[in-house]
Amino acid sequence: MLSNLTPFLIHWAILALALWVVSHMFKGLSFDGAGTLVIAALLLGLANAVVRPLLVVLTLPLTLLTFGLFLLVINALVLMLVAKLVSGFHLDGFGTAFWASLVMSLLSLVLGAFLLGGTPEFTIQTSPPPGQTWL
Repeated sequence: MLSNLTPFLIHWAILALALWVVSHMFKGLSFDGAGTLVIAALLLGLANAVVRPLLVVLTLPLTLLTFGLFLLVINALVLMLVAKLVSGFHLDGFGTAFWASLVMSLLSLVLGAFLLGGTPEFTIQTSPPPGQTWL
């Protein structure tokens, strides 16, 4: 059970670190404290796991039409949603959310590859392995 918790905690820490770095890069993105940062990272991870896939499916024609670039807009909208839900997380507007989410995605990708090494034991599975079911 705890072996499944470790990748989640590492991804959460990477996301929190990326949010912290981005908050220092952009004036329009700020946090009132460390607790707000941790809660925002947790809620952003949850929103990326639940809300973002729904938005991707609902906007699939537009995403295909823009060759996937609309996914950047979806990332910014999810970040704006989290900013609305978490008190103490301040985001000035869509432009800040767009560029911050782009930098945060790249930073999370680099940090994840560096810290996790891309090994399967640190990969969070979103679907069951071939030949198995989750029930």
